[in-house]
Amino acid sequence: MNDERQLCTVYVESLFCGIDVRKVQEALPAQPLTAVPLASRFVRGLINLRGQIVAAIDLRQCLQLPPNPNASIPLILRDGDEMMALLVDRVGEVLAVDEASFEPPSLPLGEAASGLVMGVYKLPGQIIHVLEIEAIARLVANPRDAK
Repeated sequence: MNDERQLCTVYVESLFCGIDVRKVQEALPAQPLTAVPLASRFVRGLINLRGQIVAAIDLRQCLQLPPNPNASIPLILRDGDEMMALLVDRVGEVLAVDEASFEPPSLPLGEAASGLVMGVYKLPGQIIHVLEIEAIARLVANPRDAK
């Protein structure tokens, strides 16, 4: 019997990415953002999520992709008590992938993305780049470590 993994898929420019569905709380429509002076360059602002303030992380900035002000769909991620909103271009669907088909990244993604992508799943006609949410959180917390 094959072990399956559930991934919530998102699009960022031409990258088709997956995030472990157990870390995804919800996807929201575009939200107003409150700017945060002196925040990390990866934080585009704050979102008020039913009274809880959540940092909105610009995934394009993390991956060193060109800015897109329309890339503002927040995907709310939760890891224990920690929460963040990852701003993406588009949210896809939840896909079940075979754990046995997981591979290290096979395409050169650039220096920024290589540290944030833990591996890939090859599907017919496309590749899902699996994002490591903990690496994104570390990048945001320590922006000086980013090149």
